[in-house]
Amino acid sequence: MLFSAIPMLRKISSILVPTAVLFAAWVIVFQIPRLSPEQQSLVPLAPYLLYGVGMLLACHFRRGRVFLAQLAVGICYYLFRTQLAHGTDTPEAWLIYRVLTVVVPFNILLIALMSEKGFWSTAGRMRLLFVAVQTGAVWLTVRLDHHALWVSLTQPIVHWPALERFAMPQLSLLLILLAAGVALRRAVSLGSPIEGSMFACCVTLYVVFRWMWSPHVPETFCAASALIQIMAVIQDSYNMAFRDDLTGLLSRRVLNEQLPGLGSRYAIAMVDVDHFKGFNDTYGHDVGDQVLKMVGARLMNMTGGGSPFRYGGEEFTVLFPGKSSKEALPHLERLRQAIADYRMTLRGEDRPKDEERGKSRRSGSHRSGEVSVTVSIGVAEPGARQTSPRDVLKAADEALYKAKNRGRNQVCLAGTR
Repeated sequence: MLFSAIPMLRKISSILVPTAVLFAAWVIVFQIPRLSPEQQSLVPLAPYLLYGVGMLLACHFRRGRVFLAQLAVGICYYLFRTQLAHGTDTPEAWLIYRVLTVVVPFNILLIALMSEKGFWSTAGRMRLLFVAVQTGAVWLTVRLDHHALWVSLTQPIVHWPALERFAMPQLSLLLILLAAGVALRRAVSLGSPIEGSMFACCVTLYVVFRWMWSPHVPETFCAASALIQIMAVIQDSYNMAFRDDLTGLLSRRVLNEQLPGLGSRYAIAMVDVDHFKGFNDTYGHDVGDQVLKMVGARLMNMTGGGSPFRYGGEEFTVLFPGKSSKEALPHLERLRQAIADYRMTLRGEDRPKDEERGKSRRSGSHRSGEVSVTVSIGVAEPGARQTSPRDVLKAADEALYKAKNRGRNQVCLAGTR
């Protein structure tokens, strides 16, 4: 239970953060009337600014899906402010409303199902071409007054009085729910802020369509959605730069930045997977990656205030600010034991991807296709011979190799014989 708590919390945060921003937007809606008329006049401009910034960031960081989502909801907001600002009293406005409530959720569903292919790649350009063709086809149907198509698409699918409370076409509601379900599942399984922002985009569409003509609702929620996606692009870019893609641990770059600020009392541990080259040679690099992921998952739940990092290859580093080597020792022993006790089923074609089924198989009597790994650990602290963090890191590395020479699968303190 403890091992899965922190990774799960990281995954859930991809939903919690957008949800918190959307809740804040709902609170802000009721505060806008308290602003001066001059300030209130600036509120409708905020989504345009945020969508512009968001699309520029998406282009810069090659996030084609975010760009398309920003474009779709941004166009929806623009048409609301221009064509639908006074309701759907005219036939043209009523047609535009029907088109928006079908086309925008449909595109968001497609974006939620897509994998990221970049912005200027062939796949990215094909997606932009699809949007352009789709826009042209929609414009043509509106221009030629083909109301019948959009009327049929927005007719009730089932006659259920409870659905009338949603105040939007049933097809729109279905598309939004499907897109939200896909985005939510991917956000929780991948822990991706981008997927969390797609879920927020679905919530925004529902709120805007449901309360389109309520004062300040569309502009506030569209601005919140754009802000969430901006935050997601920045967070995703940070993860790429400062987190190891395989294990999810902070990278050596972050370690190097944190070493100078450790103070005068700390411990540094070096962790190395035993016989890792043998695993790669015997089972292949895919199994080697599984081993590193497993060790990374255990390190991510490090007790005692230890901060783990991927140092490189099969080596990891753990910082213990404010602790001595002896104080860090029981937590490192607990880590070593947890890794040694773990029985990993090799991921073959018949291995279940579901975590619970995988646990069930590991706990059963079937033991073929299983491997176990161990780690050796060296730990050091500042002293007369090592005064700087770099010196302590080197001493921990030397202690690590002492642990290797003593037979592996053990923790060795620097300075011991």
